[in-house]
Amino acid sequence: MLRQLGGVAPVSKLVDLGVSRYHLKLEVKAGTIRSVRRGWVALPEADPQLLLAASTGTILTCITQAKRLGLWVLHEDAPHLAAPHPHSEVKDRRGVIHWAQPVLQREPGALFDPVENVLDIVGMCQPFEIALAVWESALHAKMVDLQSLAYLSYRGRSRRLLEESQPYSDSGLETFVRVRLQWLRVPIEPQAWIHGHRVDFLIDGWLVLQIDGGHHVGAQRTEDIRHDAELMLRGYQVIRCSYEQVVHRWPEVQGLIQRALARGRSPAR
Repeated sequence: MLRQLGGVAPVSKLVDLGVSRYHLKLEVKAGTIRSVRRGWVALPEADPQLLLAASTGTILTCITQAKRLGLWVLHEDAPHLAAPHPHSEVKDRRGVIHWAQPVLQREPGALFDPVENVLDIVGMCQPFEIALAVWESALHAKMVDLQSLAYLSYRGRSRRLLEESQPYSDSGLETFVRVRLQWLRVPIEPQAWIHGHRVDFLIDGWLVLQIDGGHHVGAQRTEDIRHDAELMLRGYQVIRCSYEQVVHRWPEVQGLIQRALARGRSPAR
């Protein structure tokens, strides 16, 4: 039963399922399960993050839970945890503690937030473009949709994130680029299809911007080079940049785009 509950659970839930407290005490004494804190037990091999939440009386949320859900997260500086209620007392603070009123009520005994709460807290905690990348990652993965999110009581920056989010970005890098190029007075089409192939961005109808993540190696890299050549033969110009350039050397990428647009499209020969 404990394994079915994720490896960590309140004693009260196990008792409700028919396990006697006496049996639980015997199992703890034998070392087959462990006591996490008063009223909580876990398997010895239980998820360390769930153990952290259970032992501190908190809930995994924000970028920590976003990462657990497989969403795009730039970096995680420390575990991000939520107090069960805005006025809860959290004595053991191992990480970043969030006290906000959740958008969705939390089930008693929950150890992690639902994605709707995660997005709201990410919106309050992280810089705007990083938060937007997490939101768009959830939309792209179809964990949520804009229509259902619109009915929830998001406020402040979370409401702005809702209004600006799009479900098209394959990665947070594409979100960063879209936000950072909004000032350009030219049409920018993300995830554009050109002659049967998708490109990350089509700028002004002729300039292709491709962003290489960590998977652009080996056969993928070979296919990228072939596709770039095909695009250029068809009259497009291609700029390809890396994770390092987008995250840490953005002015370099922006300068390439500005110079390409200033020069204009090469005339067909």
